[in-house]
Amino acid sequence: MPRLYSVGEPVILAHRGGAVDYAENSPEAFAAMRDLGFRYIETDARATSDGVAVLCHDETLDRTTDSKGPISGRTWRELQQVRGKDGNGILRVDEALKAYPDVVFNIDAKSDRVVVPLARAIRVGDARDRVCVASFSERRLRRLRGFLPGVASSLGAGSVARIAAAARTFGPVRSRLLASVPGPGDGVQVAQVPLRARGVPVLTQGFLKAAHSRGIAVHVWTIDDVAAATRLLDMGVDGIVTDVPELMRDALRDLGYELAS
Repeated sequence: MPRLYSVGEPVILAHRGGAVDYAENSPEAFAAMRDLGFRYIETDARATSDGVAVLCHDETLDRTTDSKGPISGRTWRELQQVRGKDGNGILRVDEALKAYPDVVFNIDAKSDRVVVPLARAIRVGDARDRVCVASFSERRLRRLRGFLPGVASSLGAGSVARIAAAARTFGPVRSRLLASVPGPGDGVQVAQVPLRARGVPVLTQGFLKAAHSRGIAVHVWTIDDVAAATRLLDMGVDGIVTDVPELMRDALRDLGYELAS
């Protein structure tokens, strides 16, 4: 499988398809990103009651659609009647993969029940070489890697914590911690992290150095401030996940930063 994310080659990822300017995870958002030249889109997957993987961040329909209740309580046929507040329907994962064959989708598996439907959708969409699967859950990621050998994946929360711990240690302890983190040989290409978690800094120079020593790129979410993005890129971050991708790309390029979008 090709390397989608590399150390030292920073990219911009459109968070939920550019959630400030467009309805999140919508056909309109994905089409706009493609037309604006963005190749990397971050999105989210959940499963219907009959095992269809769909693109939606929330567990329920309440915030983003004209309906209410959990997505897992609807069949795909029932979900087809639901409309987003932008008027569009909800996308199946395989539909999106087929509709945008030139896009790299970074897909966060939001629940355990979506693992099998998501793996099936990636296979049906013939998209193994342009998908990165993500999750906070280590168990979920192990299952996805098992179903999709070689497909790019991110690190779960436990592995991120071990890299953070390794960044604060030295010698054999550091080596053992880093050796316990899956790496490129396991399909892991990237750690996608917030600046802080529960008030504790996650993204530090030590974290970057430790992750990079394992061949793992580091992306930071969700960054909508250009000044913050410049500081991160100067630190050596390999990706900016943002709700304002067009503004971010144009501003950073004006400042002389070269980023793939």
